[in-house]
Amino acid sequence: MIKTGNTIVSIYTEMTPNPETMKFVANKLLYPGKSIDFQDERSAGPSPLAKELFSFPFIKSVFIASNFVTLTKTPDTGDWQDVIPTIKQFLKDYLENGGPVINEEEVAQLKQESGNTVAADDDDVVKRIKELLENYVKPAVEMDGGAIQFRSYKEGIVNLMLQGSCSGCPSSMITLKAGIEGMMKRMIPEVKEVVAEAE
Repeated sequence: MIKTGNTIVSIYTEMTPNPETMKFVANKLLYPGKSIDFQDERSAGPSPLAKELFSFPFIKSVFIASNFVTLTKTPDTGDWQDVIPTIKQFLKDYLENGGPVINEEEVAQLKQESGNTVAADDDDVVKRIKELLENYVKPAVEMDGGAIQFRSYKEGIVNLMLQGSCSGCPSSMITLKAGIEGMMKRMIPEVKEVVAEAE
């Protein structure tokens, strides 16, 4: 019987608009069609991969999406170039050895499902907001290693949560106000303002 080895995993990095954040892209799906954000080691329970990444002293937060991991380093860590080779090798070995990425049962207990999924009880405005986020905003911010989740809509104000490289990014407020708020006001007249929920 011929045994084939595990798939060779390759990892490459992409800069993000946030200088503290680096996107590590794999040639393998990690969390297909979904994303999850871990702001600290305590919250990383549902992800064995995130727990391992937090064992590096310079990792401040971990964001996992379809085929990439976005890592935010602590401000006192030197240049990304000093730590990228170590992280790339760790991710390559971990994924080639079939290491678990996300434990879905634990995620379900957290109820941290995507806030952009249209629910049956959403009113018309909320449905249109979520669809706009899913179809226009998500692809753009994922390219930069982040995500933007719907939190609430009340009296014309849309509350969103910034995740991954979007969280703490110097240009995220410009994206939020000039990009997302401008587009929503044009496409959904009921929207008057878009604000970011603080972590």
